[in-house]
Amino acid sequence: MMPHFRPLAAAVALALSFTVHAAANERGIDKNNFDTSVAACTDFYQHANGGWEKHNPIPAAYSSWGMMNELSERNLAVLHTILDDAAKAKAKPGSTQQKIGDFYASAMDEAGIEQAGIVPLKADLAEIAALKDRKDLLALINRWHANGLSVLFGFGKEADLKNSAMNIAYATQGGLGLPDRDYYTKDDADSKALRDKYVAHVERMLTMIGTEAKQAKADAAAIMALETRLANASLTQLDLRDPNKSYNVVALDAAAKATPNFDWNALLAAIGRKDITTFSLSHPAFFAEMDKALADTPVATWQAYLRWHLIDTAAPYLSKSFVDADFDFSGRTLRGAKELRPRWKRAVDAVNGNLGEALGELFVVKTFPPEAKAEMQTLVQNLLKALKHRLQNLDWMSEATKQEAMAKFATFTPKIGYPDQWRDYSKLEIKKQHYWHNVRAGITFETKRQFAQIGQPVDKAEWGMLPQTVNAYYNPLANEIVFPAAILQPPYFDLKADAALNYGAIGGVIGHEIMHGFDDQGSQFDAKGNLRMWWTDEDRAKFNERTAKLVKQFDGFVAIDDLHVNGQLTLGENIGDLGGLLIAYDAWRAATENQRLMPIDGLTPDQRFFHGWAQGWRRQHTEQDLKLRLNTDVHAPAKFRVLGPYANIDAFATAFECKPGDKMVARPDEKVVIW
Repeated sequence: MMPHFRPLAAAVALALSFTVHAAANERGIDKNNFDTSVAACTDFYQHANGGWEKHNPIPAAYSSWGMMNELSERNLAVLHTILDDAAKAKAKPGSTQQKIGDFYASAMDEAGIEQAGIVPLKADLAEIAALKDRKDLLALINRWHANGLSVLFGFGKEADLKNSAMNIAYATQGGLGLPDRDYYTKDDADSKALRDKYVAHVERMLTMIGTEAKQAKADAAAIMALETRLANASLTQLDLRDPNKSYNVVALDAAAKATPNFDWNALLAAIGRKDITTFSLSHPAFFAEMDKALADTPVATWQAYLRWHLIDTAAPYLSKSFVDADFDFSGRTLRGAKELRPRWKRAVDAVNGNLGEALGELFVVKTFPPEAKAEMQTLVQNLLKALKHRLQNLDWMSEATKQEAMAKFATFTPKIGYPDQWRDYSKLEIKKQHYWHNVRAGITFETKRQFAQIGQPVDKAEWGMLPQTVNAYYNPLANEIVFPAAILQPPYFDLKADAALNYGAIGGVIGHEIMHGFDDQGSQFDAKGNLRMWWTDEDRAKFNERTAKLVKQFDGFVAIDDLHVNGQLTLGENIGDLGGLLIAYDAWRAATENQRLMPIDGLTPDQRFFHGWAQGWRRQHTEQDLKLRLNTDVHAPAKFRVLGPYANIDAFATAFECKPGDKMVARPDEKVVIW
């Protein structure tokens, strides 16, 4: 289905760990993290974070490391305590404590998991083995979708892009085992080597579930050929950023003509929604190729494909040999991590994934006091006022477009901390049973909950992120900005810190999410959250001309070896960073205009503002992780999220006395001015 929000940073929803270095300075900035051998006006990222990088190597269990990890470590410790207590308690059957406690206990039952081996998959494997023809194959694919195992393609609910008050169904491209279609299509040596390793990994995993070695080798090659075929028909990451390319609402008869070998009525019957008469067949080229593959690919190949995707999904929840094999490729080969994270941390992840809001409700009680929420509400309103002022005073936008922009501004909805209404898990049955069975129960519960919402009004109170997740997002279909409790804590937000630091850190984050409503993608949605071009042609051309400069700036950044940042792929995030920092700075100045601001620890208030944002992006990556992100992530690597926007901000240059010609000052003809 269409992704409905754009998180602040990729892959930070995992439970992460770190020993917090910044605690040495109660006022939020530790000068031990600086590298003063590099001038602020030469490379501010290195100036602000070089010392931290030197003293904080990436731990062996991780592929990247940064300040979000530091905060996640503290939150993870809280969740660990909650779950340990729940697992030990004699809770009332059916209660929240019983469910999260038994789920966590099943995840921690290493002896039981080892003893069971592959037994939890026996029924699924038997169903695959029993397939005789395409009719059997399609029936099994439909049953898997009905229970949340999205094989071959995606199918789920999301708000209608052109009628955002209602949920519809979206069928989307999928079916790949590697992270992105480009991993199958690129011809460079690294890509070819990685594909060889992937095929070897598939072969290894197939032998582990009982496939004879010679057959496993042949099956792995056939799976790779089938996935490559699907990849070649898939949209690129850049194309997926265009919402118009993922919206294609059709009636069932039109869908049937598009895919004569796949019966959509049968799928809808399997998920219990025979009443659905239209849906978005979002990626027609993909489904055309999928349909051909269903017709001409032998059932035996499909059986191998299903076995592979079953074991690929289940491996993290099975015995040690499967967990280790999965990590060896997914963690070590793909991302460069050197060792597996402890079981308890992976178990917390699983509870978050399946009973997230039940756990989040307990987390919020321990971590997010009412006064923090009140302070955040004030800060958000100050940023919105700053945005309103900028919109009203744009000199390049016509009044007609400006009126539409102001109408959109007026419907912004901030959500802070946690949902007003918690998710109801009463129909989810969790037992003291095998880990994988509890995971399947959680997946099935959430899938059925989502399917039930198709054709229903959008629940405006629902959150797309857990309160215990260190992240934030903007949802263009609801025109809402959402800030979970987990990120609204030190060092991003500290009630005891000075306003300059808070506005630079969390204020920049809030500004970033607000400005997604006016980035290259979010700006295509109107005040009601509908996909509608509300700009005049002339104003849109001016906007594109200005953002093209930002694309060029980021295209010039070299991340590793000869690999550059993709300025077009990361454009939305880069617009968010630049605009977000500007309104955060304006809001801070307005909030403190009657105060006498003094230096702290030798840093002026302005300097502390810019250090606040910079320290939030201190992050190191393994070589493998960085390359993966350059291929798949709509966010630029962290250091460029400091270097890029700061070069365009006059207040930064003034704060650190940077001069024209310094590397941190964009040339007048290259300077980006949008909002």
